[in-house]
Amino acid sequence: MDGRGRFVDNIFTERLWRTIKYEEVYLHEYSTPLKAQQSLDSYIEFYNQGRLHQALGYQTPGDIYYQTKTQKGVSSTLKLAI
Repeated sequence: MDGRGRFVDNIFTERLWRTIKYEEVYLHEYSTPLKAQQSLDSYIEFYNQGRLHQALGYQTPGDIYYQTKTQKGVSSTLKLAI
């Protein structure tokens, strides 16, 4: 983080919640808190695994995460073999 109270500290979190509100919450009327929770869980799963992100080269955050994790695993395996 850049420092205490800096606006850029929360920019990623604020952007995520803005997207959730505009693409999910404001478009649906939930009859119960349980329905809201289920719908939000489903949307967050879609956001991470199905929604393409321009900033990530039109890949999903899940794809990027698992590629990085796999590459780290391969590099540490190679280090052990050498």
